[in-house]
Amino acid sequence: MPGKSSKSTVARAKAPERAARTSAPEKASFDLAYYDRFYVDPKTRVADEAHHGRLVQGVVSMIEYFGVELERVLDVGAGVGRWGAWFAEHRPAVRVRSTELDPVVCERFGHEQRDITRWRAKQSFDLVVCQGVLPYIDDDGCARAIDNLAAMSRGFLYLEAITARDLEEVCDRQKTDLRVHARTGRWYRSHLRKHYDEVGAGLFYVKDGDVAFYELEAR
Repeated sequence: MPGKSSKSTVARAKAPERAARTSAPEKASFDLAYYDRFYVDPKTRVADEAHHGRLVQGVVSMIEYFGVELERVLDVGAGVGRWGAWFAEHRPAVRVRSTELDPVVCERFGHEQRDITRWRAKQSFDLVVCQGVLPYIDDDGCARAIDNLAAMSRGFLYLEAITARDLEEVCDRQKTDLRVHARTGRWYRSHLRKHYDEVGAGLFYVKDGDVAFYELEAR
């Protein structure tokens, strides 16, 4: 999750995303040191667990408002496992499956080792979470990842992916990991709209799903 600045340029912590430049970005390693820096260490983390909990609460509350009872959730790039921890405390009946790349991180936090550019589960999920992952993947891999996310979705997708404009106008560059591919929002939407309608605030819903939205609730 990226560090975020307000329009008055006062930093408002959000949580790190993974980077961007005009040339190919330096490859990030999502090991324990990465997560310690951006998520754990009070001196360098972007946001604490309570802050992230408000995000999860907001996402889940909106989904429940639309009448969907979550049964299965997939967290892609789960890091220190904050989505899973929130569900374990607040919605213990929900089954959460989580993935990461680094084997040590997977062992520490109980994730499956998976690469979203090459993997899709056979089962589908009411909510797929992909927070701070796609900007680290090159264009071809990112397009495949979006297709894989969609193949596992039977309901909502929560997506956080900083764009080129975010890096220029929104992100706190002192807190944000800048090793990302700086794509446009139009690029992401052109790939997402094949599979999803955009609800807003990072939420997307599968096309031809059962939920009926008012005209101004989704597009």
